[in-house]
Order: sequence, then C-alpha cells, then structure tokens
Amino acid sequence: MKKLLSHLLVLGTLAMLLASCGTSAPRYNYKELARASIRLNMDIDMKDNHQLYVESAAWLGVPYRGGGNSKRGVDCSGLTSHLYKKVYHKKLKRNSDDQRTQDCHKVSKRNLREGDLVFFHNGRKKRIASHVGIYLKDNKFIHASTSRGVIISSLNEDYYRKHWLSGGRP
Repeated sequence: MKKLLSHLLVLGTLAMLLASCGTSAPRYNYKELARASIRLNMDIDMKDNHQLYVESAAWLGVPYRGGGNSKRGVDCSGLTSHLYKKVYHKKLKRNSDDQRTQDCHKVSKRNLREGDLVFFHNGRKKRIASHVGIYLKDNKFIHASTSRGVIISSLNEDYYRKHWLSGGRP
C-alpha cells in the first residue's frame, strides 16, 4: 500500500508538471508592438514574427550611408545583415548580390514569406542584385533607400516591379 501511494504521488506530481508546461501563454510586450505597428503603418498579427517588426520599426528613418551598418547610417545590405543577425541569429554576407547567390535559395514573388529577402537590379546589370530588402507582408518590405534612408515600400510600386530580380530564403 505504501509503495502504491508513493507511485501515485510521483505520477500525480509528474502529471502536474507536464500539464503546466503547456499552459503558459506567450508573453508579448503589447506597448512595444503597438508602437511598431504605428511606426510601420501595418497591422501586426499574433502569428507574425514580432521581433522582426519591432526591430524594423526601430530602424525606420535611419539615413542611408554607403558601407554603413549602424543607426548613424546604413546601406541596404547592412540593414538586412543587422536585422537577420538580431532577429534570426543568422549571419549574412555584406553585399546584396552575395546575399542572393551565397546565403539564399531562390523564391518566386508569389511564394514570398515574412523574413525572405527581396532583390532588385539597377536596370543596367539585370542579373546582379544591386539592392536588397526584407519582405514583411502584404507586398511590403523594409530597405535602405539611397534617397530616403530606411523605409517601407511596396513591391507593387512601378520602380520595384520593373527592377525585380528575385526573392531569396536564407
């Protein structure tokens, strides 16, 4: 009888521990998400990668600087490298075409998912990526524009439709 009670006690304790593992709800900083949503002018859903949107919002408005990789100034591959390291813990090459050819496998525009890279050519060398951004959702991506700094743009804009090269998934 004593042995049976000790087994029941162990089983009961184990059942309680296992049950409690699945009951903790994820913790979100709703204030931070709300700020990011407003800054990005985008709805952030529960299924979205919150860290990607919060980090992206923190970089909006940073000025463009060729070769830059800080909030004092950043270029397109510096931005994607930084965001990927911070959000996905992945190191990307520091050049847009190297990111396309060495860090990614190709993804069509219709199969883009949150966090995929989007590559563009400059109109002269149509097989070389001269610009890169990170796809968010709803055809929007974050990138470092040479004229406007870090901004959100749409793949539907004429310029980006005309200069589209490929999508890439690291």
